[in-house]
Amino acid sequence: MPRFLYHYLRGYHRYALPVLTVLVLVILAWYAWYWAMVGFVALGLIYYLMYKKEQAFAEDFEAYISTLRHRVKKAGEDVISDLPIGILLYDEEQTIQWHNRYILNLLSDADSLVGTTLEELSPALAEWLHNEEREGTIRFGEKTLDILSYPEERLLYVVDNTDYHELKKKHRQEQVVFINIHLDNLDEVTQGLDEQRRSLLVSRVTNTISRWAAEHGIFIRRTASDKFFGVMDERTLKAIEETKFDILDHVRELTSHNKIPVTLSIGVGAGTSSLIELGNLAQSSLDLALGRGGDQAAVKRFPDKVTFYGGKSNAVEKRTRVRARVISHALRDMIKESDKVFIMGHRDPDMDAVGSAIGVLKAVQVNEREGYIVLDQEEDYPGVNRLMEEINKEKDLQEHFLSPQEALELISEKSLLIIVDVHKPALVLEPRLLDRFHRKVVIDHHRRGEAFIEDPLLVYIEPYASSTSELVAELLEYQSDEMEMSRLEATAMLAGIVVDTNNFAMRTGSRTFDAAAYLRRHGADPVLVQKILKEEKEQFIKRSRIVERAEIYRGKIAIAIGEADERYGQVLLAQAADTLLTLDDVVASFVLCEREDGQVVISARSLGEINVQVIMEKMHGGGHLTNAATQLEDITVEDAVKWLKEVIDDYLEGGRGT
Repeated sequence: MPRFLYHYLRGYHRYALPVLTVLVLVILAWYAWYWAMVGFVALGLIYYLMYKKEQAFAEDFEAYISTLRHRVKKAGEDVISDLPIGILLYDEEQTIQWHNRYILNLLSDADSLVGTTLEELSPALAEWLHNEEREGTIRFGEKTLDILSYPEERLLYVVDNTDYHELKKKHRQEQVVFINIHLDNLDEVTQGLDEQRRSLLVSRVTNTISRWAAEHGIFIRRTASDKFFGVMDERTLKAIEETKFDILDHVRELTSHNKIPVTLSIGVGAGTSSLIELGNLAQSSLDLALGRGGDQAAVKRFPDKVTFYGGKSNAVEKRTRVRARVISHALRDMIKESDKVFIMGHRDPDMDAVGSAIGVLKAVQVNEREGYIVLDQEEDYPGVNRLMEEINKEKDLQEHFLSPQEALELISEKSLLIIVDVHKPALVLEPRLLDRFHRKVVIDHHRRGEAFIEDPLLVYIEPYASSTSELVAELLEYQSDEMEMSRLEATAMLAGIVVDTNNFAMRTGSRTFDAAAYLRRHGADPVLVQKILKEEKEQFIKRSRIVERAEIYRGKIAIAIGEADERYGQVLLAQAADTLLTLDDVVASFVLCEREDGQVVISARSLGEINVQVIMEKMHGGGHLTNAATQLEDITVEDAVKWLKEVIDDYLEGGRGT
């Protein structure tokens, strides 16, 4: 194939016509040179005209591209400037370097923000940027702005979503809320009243609740003689929370002339659009309020946030033993269905935890099953050292104590775990045991908190009781008519009651004395109780020094701090708090110290005027209205005291919610 044809086929055909034309003219010149000259002139003229045309086209095309580029650039600048999204560039000192027009109209009336710092423009924006978040929302005057940050480019996108957030807020405020109201002790209060006086009392309470509901726009209906059900919205709930559910105080004060005032328990379900879920939340909140002793409101928001209000009065002692008998029989059946029963109390066990565990062990033995108390005897437990010394003298009792590791090795599918004197998973003696048992029972006298042991088969929580030992003593009465207890077993349970009631001076009801009498009939020795509860001289001196260092806060609250170079046991702190209550005009006491593990421990006591449980719950603890405690991590004693005073101030100034 000729080479020029190959080039033609390879893309050089644009030169083929001129070459062929020149070749033809050369051949023509051989025969008629004048015609060839005419051809060359014509060919040159043609190519000159083509060149000029192509040059003009190139110039027009370049002008078109330049105009188009300018238009695109200008359109882009206009779009960025007028885009309904604020764009802002800043330097390392957070000084604004550039912004579009939208953000200028959004945030300022000035002609330009260039040179202004973010702190000057919006302290909220500067603070948000300091937190190094990528997305967030801030308030700017009446506007609600959504922010998107690119710190590596020092670039911010700002969107005015005020309407969206207002709509979202309105939707949230109008969400449905269910409320259950229960009269805690109507039967107890009206017992002995004639029908007319009873009807008058119930009518006054009902009218008070109805007026309160009408004032707040709550749709409410009475579903039983002592129960109400209501529907409201989130806006109303927030307004009620701001009053700390003052209906609790109104009803209590309305009937304060009675020997026993009427109190309410309120359960609220909120935070979801599912009506079924709202109903479940409201009922579980009411159960929680009742489980904590009543006279309080529990607000549970989906999925699991709980807030408590009230709880100013002591739980009213129940006058019927029906529930104790039912629980006792259920416990007996569960024990008989088990091959082994393990009993466990809380960390740093006290006299009530060990005493009630011994009582449950007796119930297990009466029902002819293997029973073990989980307590590592190699550990030092200052609160029960003397009791453990007495237990070690009795082989028949001592052999039923196991360490947590030994207990883990003996567990089977049919084993039963009974937890006494505690219901919070984090506070049990050995948390690992909770996951190993499918069958669990909880027996406790503390007011129920938000955290609770998962899936127990049986729960017996009575906040009115003085101690768990009292509850267990009642259960033992219905286990067997032929119940026999050793002197030490009965004494250990009596010691638990004595310690938790401060020698029958606090939280003591008629049932407390009944339980003590029952234990006394079964051999409990008051002299041995005093022997077990004796303290060493050094401990007495330590306690006295704590009392000496006490500060009287707000005229009626004693706050004492242990010495920095001393280490105190939980029992000593509790004893010091009890001693402070004996001082003139002191109605509540708080004792703080730092433990060897670095935790700050607070032991709180009250005569009933101040609910120390509410105060301790705000500091991540719990307990009773008159007896509570907490343990704090990563905090100094000085900071703990400052925090405690802030919580006390909030409580005394009306902030009773927890």
